[in-house]
Amino acid sequence: MEPNDPGNRPAPEDRRPSEDGTGPRPGPAPEDAAAPAGFGPPVPPPPGYTPATPGPPTAGSPTGPATAPYTAPPPPPCGPPAPGPAAFPHGAGAGGATPPAPPTPYGPPEILEPTAAAPSHPAAAPEPLRAVAAGLLNLTGLGLGYVLLRAWLPAALCWAATAALLATALPADVDGVPGGVLVGYLTVLVLAAADAVRRARRTAIGWTRLRAPLAAGLGVVLLAVPAGGAFAYEAAQDEAVEDMLLDRLAEADRLVAAQDGRDFTAAEDDYRSALDTYRDLVRDHEGSRAADRVPDRLRTYYESVARPYADRRYCQAVQPLKYLRTLPATVGEDRLGRFATWPDDRLATSLYACGATALDRGDGTHLRELMTTFPASDAAAKVVPALRDAVDDRTADLRGADPCAATEKLERVRSVAAGLPGGAGTAVASDARRAVETGAYACGVDQFEDGRFTEAAQRLRDFATTYKDSGRRERARTIAIAAEVAAERPQAGRGLPAQRGPGSGQEFVVKNDGPSPVEVLFTGPATGSVKLGPCAGCTSYSSKAEGRSKACKADRGYPQRTLRLPPGEYHFLYKRGAGGTGLVRNHSDGAKVQSGYRYTDCTYVVRGGVGDFDGLT
Repeated sequence: MEPNDPGNRPAPEDRRPSEDGTGPRPGPAPEDAAAPAGFGPPVPPPPGYTPATPGPPTAGSPTGPATAPYTAPPPPPCGPPAPGPAAFPHGAGAGGATPPAPPTPYGPPEILEPTAAAPSHPAAAPEPLRAVAAGLLNLTGLGLGYVLLRAWLPAALCWAATAALLATALPADVDGVPGGVLVGYLTVLVLAAADAVRRARRTAIGWTRLRAPLAAGLGVVLLAVPAGGAFAYEAAQDEAVEDMLLDRLAEADRLVAAQDGRDFTAAEDDYRSALDTYRDLVRDHEGSRAADRVPDRLRTYYESVARPYADRRYCQAVQPLKYLRTLPATVGEDRLGRFATWPDDRLATSLYACGATALDRGDGTHLRELMTTFPASDAAAKVVPALRDAVDDRTADLRGADPCAATEKLERVRSVAAGLPGGAGTAVASDARRAVETGAYACGVDQFEDGRFTEAAQRLRDFATTYKDSGRRERARTIAIAAEVAAERPQAGRGLPAQRGPGSGQEFVVKNDGPSPVEVLFTGPATGSVKLGPCAGCTSYSSKAEGRSKACKADRGYPQRTLRLPPGEYHFLYKRGAGGTGLVRNHSDGAKVQSGYRYTDCTYVVRGGVGDFDGLT
């Protein structure tokens, strides 16, 4: 049988059209073919069908009847359009195409082919924005990427992580969120974003091309939530830090206020503690509200420390003001500003005022410190004039009721003036020395007149030793002798001795019959003293009676001196020195010298007693 022979075609099968209307349709049976038995009557051709008239065979074409082209009927109103006539490369007829056979009553034949297993989740079409949107939405920390992917369990985990972070971070405090918690939370967000990107690439969720850009844009917008939260939390933490710093400032202020008026020595530690707080605020928290308020607090701090100066307690103000001058080295001059030099003038004034009150004590410490530390200050310029005024005032006091006190003050002023740096007080010290000389003599005389004979004697002896060029030296020695005698015989101090020594009057011989030297002091119409050396071979006597009968009677050379004394009542003091018998007590006595007589005074030593005065005519 030849190809395309109508007798070689298979009989149409009983098929129903496929669901999409694209299944094979039966072709028309050849005119000379009889319908298969048992399949019913022949089916009339479809409308518009025209049988082809056989023509002569063409060259190269197989023999057989040709068929006319098939014109498909119009498509039904509810089905897909019917396909056009199929072209067959070797079909019969003028166009070489064989039209399909008319449909059978049982529909077109069904091609049975194995069907592929449908996937449970169809692969998603490539859409980059979908993955980007899911990742961005999860980066917000709200789990919205999982929500849009309908992954509820991971979304719940994101919510739990965010809730845990908020529970840890809120309320904001000075320490903020622990670093480990923050790193862990950021790790969860990154992993959640990566997981959402992975899920969005593999899962189709029915997004349209419009939804993906909207979700991505929403993700970008919602990223402002954690960013804004971070900024808000940082601001809240900064505010917590500010509150903490303000509390520290307030505590330091209370500490300063509590010390106001206290003695600086007792309050110094608390003042230093408050200063440490101020310094830390300025140094470590520059720009904070608390640090900005420190300059105002420094004024209160300085005024509190220097309260004694404001109360004119200048000596008590020196130490706290000196402390304030050390602050530029510890706090920093740039941080203190104008307060760096605030204590200088106040300290100079306090040093001067306190030093002026210390002149009578001879304490020139503050004045020397003033002249050294602030030599160009107004207070330093007042020191020398103040010393000169002090000398003048105390010199005038020498004529007062207590020349001794005035003299002591003058001596202390002189020592202060002499100790000023740079020789600034040399001239004042010279004037004070002359005033002290006058005062020392006046003091000795005043002590004699007040009956303080021992003190007067010592004062005037020192005067005579110290001021050898003074015109009052001899007079001072005379009064000192009379005072020493009066210390043993008060009646010798009824009045100042006359300025007269021995040299005219009655002959008065003084001999020493003792083994030790002796000094004889006398006062009366004439005042003076003689010294006699020890008597070689002389011994002490057992009693006064023995001494009276034997003293100065032996044939030996007794040490002796001859005086000429004006007549009058005299008082004697015998001062024994060390000898073979050891120390001997002093002895005093009195005698009356009359005109026309020659007197001999023999001194001797009595064991267990004292010598006696023996006047011989």
